[in-house]
Amino acid sequence: MAQIFQKDPRNAGLFLGGQRLSGSDIRDQNVLAVQSIANVVKSSLGPVGLDKYVRYTHIRMLVDDIGDVTISNDGATILQMLEVDHPAGRILVELAQQQDKEVGDGTTSVVLLASELLRRANELVKNKIHPTTIITGYRLACREAIKYIQNVLAVKVEALGKESLINVAKTSMASKVIGSDDDLFAQMAVDAMLAVKNVNSRGETKYPVKAVNVLKAHGKSARESMFVQGYALNCTVASQAMKTRIQNAKIACLDINLVKQRMHMGVHITIDDPEQLEKIRARESEMVLERVRKILATGANVVLTTKGIDDLCLKEFVQAGAMAVRRCKKEDLRRIAKATGGQFVSSLANLDGEESFDASSLGTADEVVQERVGDNELILVRGSKVYSASSIVLRGANDYMLDEMERALHDSLSVVKRTLESGSVVPGGGAVETALDIYLENFATTLGSREQLAIAEFAQALLVIPKTLAVNAAKDSTDLVAKLRAYHTAAQNAEASDPKKTLRFFGLDLLGGAVRDNLRAGVLEPTVSKLRSLKSAVEAATSLLRIDDAITIPPEPPKEDPHDHM
Repeated sequence: MAQIFQKDPRNAGLFLGGQRLSGSDIRDQNVLAVQSIANVVKSSLGPVGLDKYVRYTHIRMLVDDIGDVTISNDGATILQMLEVDHPAGRILVELAQQQDKEVGDGTTSVVLLASELLRRANELVKNKIHPTTIITGYRLACREAIKYIQNVLAVKVEALGKESLINVAKTSMASKVIGSDDDLFAQMAVDAMLAVKNVNSRGETKYPVKAVNVLKAHGKSARESMFVQGYALNCTVASQAMKTRIQNAKIACLDINLVKQRMHMGVHITIDDPEQLEKIRARESEMVLERVRKILATGANVVLTTKGIDDLCLKEFVQAGAMAVRRCKKEDLRRIAKATGGQFVSSLANLDGEESFDASSLGTADEVVQERVGDNELILVRGSKVYSASSIVLRGANDYMLDEMERALHDSLSVVKRTLESGSVVPGGGAVETALDIYLENFATTLGSREQLAIAEFAQALLVIPKTLAVNAAKDSTDLVAKLRAYHTAAQNAEASDPKKTLRFFGLDLLGGAVRDNLRAGVLEPTVSKLRSLKSAVEAATSLLRIDDAITIPPEPPKEDPHDHM
């Protein structure tokens, strides 16, 4: 086993079987790894204004191991495709995915912010400020920032009306591939989320994003995409003889193969009497028909299954006047079962070893109908019992376009959901970050301890967002950020009745290269997105700052097999 002596005389002694990095070495390495990850997505940030051309220049192309191409400028998608070995880099990748899961937007911002906070913290450590002091300062700054956002910058959605929801969706998709058609897709995203509103058992109003089914169809332009009331399945009825409209539907969602029972592989039966052979064949058919009759006996008039239905069963369904649909996606059936109050059944076997189907497994809906939507026939489930569902059919030239449109629409749906549930928005375009920069700089001067240095650096780190937005829009970041700081300083020094107080909503106009009132311009983001970004970035930066030692132990070499003579 290798013997490694420490370079650092303070840690002098024998260290067996690995490599050790301590102090400034490991911190510098972590900062380098984090900056490398941030630089990958830095150019894809924004614009949060209405700037159109950045959308094309900052699309990333990544090729995975089997040669498929993913075209995206969504931070979480880009980082997910990267193979990151460094532990500090992996923390940032997970940070972006967590932000995407919880809020749906702001993934690039949170990575940039965490990276900048860690870089500035490392500079403070080099200036003999202890990491614990910096962590305390960062946490104090984060708490103050959150209070300031909630008390001063946040605006209630009720005060702004439904138009604010559309503006939130437009802001989210401004930098995406559907940004040029944001008038159509923003309205679509808001309508889809409002259609799935439901109140849970605790009396809370929820807007489940999974209740919105997004279907993709090749051909036509993006503007041919449409919103459909009801949960849409990209399937048709299994037989032309079946009804295509069922009122007061009782829906059975199955993961069962409704085909003639066959002997399993390896099972052999020896028969002497040919009549016995006919009985076996008849019994094979009878077994599957018994299953179908048990399902229909509970009152089911719509049967959806992930597997096949053969002609024998189809005849039984047609005679019963029921609708049967085969080869549905498992995920779709799970969602339909949840929305209609039914259960997704994968086996008819019960505890007694027999087969049965309980009526409590059926879901209910006002109507199940097959309709032509665009070029395709779809099955629509309308008026589901637990919560209503809606669907969006996307049209586009190819798979890459449709996949990116789906990601952009998912981000917008998530942002509208968070806005509806939290009920407040903040101005975008770097307004929040600049306001916090001024506020925290002033707050730092009120402290008489070393934490004020960490808070001042935290304030400076926040400016990475407006600076990057301006640089990506090919504008002079120094000039724009200086103007923005002047406006926010005036707003914070003004009295409550002073008209200058409204300057706190000013942010960047990336199209005109100027500063404007982004609340009035409709550049809005959900408050919860900013709060989560700050909390997550501080947690990631402080957890990496705590690390002052890294020990890498190589895997043990495989032991020689004494019996291996080859």
